[in-house]
Amino acid sequence: MKLDELQGGKAVLQRMLDAYGFTMQKQLGDMHELSSGTISTWIRRDYFPGDVVVACALDTGVSLRWLATGKGSKYDTDHTQGKMKTLARFDIQAGHLIENDKWIVDASLLSDAVTSPKYICKGQNSWIVDFDSTDISNGRWLLSIDGDHDIYDVARIPGNKIKVSNSDTDFQCAVSEVECIGLVYLTLSKTS
Repeated sequence: MKLDELQGGKAVLQRMLDAYGFTMQKQLGDMHELSSGTISTWIRRDYFPGDVVVACALDTGVSLRWLATGKGSKYDTDHTQGKMKTLARFDIQAGHLIENDKWIVDASLLSDAVTSPKYICKGQNSWIVDFDSTDISNGRWLLSIDGDHDIYDVARIPGNKIKVSNSDTDFQCAVSEVECIGLVYLTLSKTS
């Protein structure tokens, strides 16, 4: 492959949006913590953002060759052999659980016991949550407390009560005072 085959600017940006399932440049910027000015510069200067292209290929399973050049198939053969799984993605924003496109993950990260996995994002953290597991026990859970969604560490205590904690709060309540949305199967954290 020759370097002049790499397509920068609007073409590569459009392929990245397509790979992530995004409809707006802002979604890509938010995901990778890029300003709109940075993305606009890619278009104006026909710039090839190699680091973001590689991250996109790793995140989505899309062919790096297709992302970089627009040539070949969008997915390598591994993708069509069922080694990748597409999960619904939700963001926690101001306590609201907002559906936000899809997230593609290597299926080997998921157990067959996880029957309804969803990808949840908040700040620098993300989680794979099984929405079919709602019988609360010790562990990490996606809970709704008075309609406010967040991820909490939960410990059962006598009297049908639970101790609920995360980085912002720590309290005890009756099991019936919270709505269990799902069990956290996997926690992913970004380091700065």
